[in-house]
Amino acid sequence: MQQFKTSYLLSISFISALGGYLFGFDFAVISGALPFLRDQFGLNEYWEGFATGSLALGAIVGCLTAGRVADKYGRRPGLFFAAVIFGISSLAMAFSPGLYLFITSRFVAGIGVGMASLLSPMYIAEVSPAQYRGRMVSINQLTIVLGILMTNLINYSLRNSGPDAWRWMFGLGAVPSLLFVLGVAWLPESPRWLLKAGKENKALAVLEKIGGKDFSISSVDTMKATLKGSQGVSYRAIFEKTVFPAVLVGIVLAVFQQFCGINVVFNYPSNIFASIGASKDDQLLQTVFIGGVNLFFTLLAMFLVDKMGRRPLMLFGAGALAILYIIIAQLLSAQSALVGVFLLAAIGTYAISLGPVTWVLISEIFPNHVRGAASSIAVLCLWAAYFILTFTFPVLAKWIGMDYTFYLYSGICVLGFIFIRARVKETKGKTLEELESVFTPH
Repeated sequence: MQQFKTSYLLSISFISALGGYLFGFDFAVISGALPFLRDQFGLNEYWEGFATGSLALGAIVGCLTAGRVADKYGRRPGLFFAAVIFGISSLAMAFSPGLYLFITSRFVAGIGVGMASLLSPMYIAEVSPAQYRGRMVSINQLTIVLGILMTNLINYSLRNSGPDAWRWMFGLGAVPSLLFVLGVAWLPESPRWLLKAGKENKALAVLEKIGGKDFSISSVDTMKATLKGSQGVSYRAIFEKTVFPAVLVGIVLAVFQQFCGINVVFNYPSNIFASIGASKDDQLLQTVFIGGVNLFFTLLAMFLVDKMGRRPLMLFGAGALAILYIIIAQLLSAQSALVGVFLLAAIGTYAISLGPVTWVLISEIFPNHVRGAASSIAVLCLWAAYFILTFTFPVLAKWIGMDYTFYLYSGICVLGFIFIRARVKETKGKTLEELESVFTPH
C-alpha cells in the first residue's frame, strides 16, 4: 500500500490554505468595523452597501487575473501575489484618511480574495494524491471559516478601543498576510504546472517529497497522458449544446448560494440587531456567536457530504432557510430578541448545506474539457451575485423594511428548492468521468 508523507502534505496544504484564512478575514472584518465606519465617514445606505460590496468587485478582477498568472508564471507566484495584495490592502484600509481611499483599498483587497478563492484550492488539489484530495481541499473551506471566527473575536475584543478601533481591525490583517508571504516562499511549485512548463525533474522532486520515488514516477506518467490529450479551451465551448446544461446548473447554484441571503447576516449583523434595539457591544458579540456556529456546522458538513450526498443537503438548506426566514421576518417585525436564535439557526443551516456543498458541486459537475473555463464563469457569477446582495440589502431594508427583505429571501429560497429538485442530480460516489453522462446530454 502506498505510503505518503502526510506531515509534509498537510504542511503545504495548510500554508496554501492561508489564502482561505485571509479570504475569511476580509469577508468578516467589515461586520465589526461597519458601526465605526458609519460614524467615521457618515455612510448612508448606498455608501454602506457599496463599501461592503466593493470587495466582490475586486474579487471579480482577481478571478480573471488569477487564472492567467497561474497558467503563465505558476501557482506559487499567483499565491505570493495574492498574499502581498492582502498585506498592502489591509494597511491601506487601516490608514485611509477618507472614504474613497478606503473603498479603493477594499476593492484591492477583493482582488486578493478573488485570486485566493481560485488558487488556494487549485494548488491543494494539484499537490494532493487522489485518495486524499477531497479532505485536503476541504482544508481551504475550514480556514475560511476559521478566518471569519478569529476576525469576529478580534473585532469584539477591540470594540471599546475608541473611534479608531476599525483601523486596528483592518490593520491587523497584515499579520496573517506576512505569515502567508513567508509560507508561500517555502512552498514548492505545483508538479502539474512544472510538468506543463517542461520542468519534469523539478516535478519529480516535488512528488517524491510527497509520496516517494515510485509515486513520483507513476504520477508523472499519468500527468503526461492527461496533458497530452488536453488542449486550450475557448470560453465559447461552454455554450455547446452538450455542455451548457451543466454550466447553467453551476451558474444558478453559484448565484443562488448568494441570493439565498445568508451573507447579509455575516456582513450586516450590526444593522439587523440595531433594528431590535441591541447595543453596539451586543451587535459585535453576535458576530462571535455567528462565527462559532459557522465553524461547528462547516466541520459537520465535511463529514456528511460524502455520506448523505450533495442533493439532500442542498434541498434541506434551501427548504429550511425558506422557513427560518419567515420566522425571522416576523420576529424582526415584533422587535423580539429571539431573532438572534433563529439567525444562528439560519447560519448553521447554510454552513451544513448551501455554503460548502455548492463549492463541491461546482468542482464536480462540469465536463473535464471545459472545467477550468466553466468554473471561472460560475465563480465570477457568484461574486457578482455577492455584490448585488450586499449592495442592495441596506437599500431594501430602508425601502421595504428589514422584515420584508427577509420575506424576499424566503421566496428566493423556495425558487432555489424547486430548481435543485428539478435539475440537480446526485454526484456522491461517482467519478468525474461518470458525471459527464449525468449532467451533459448525449
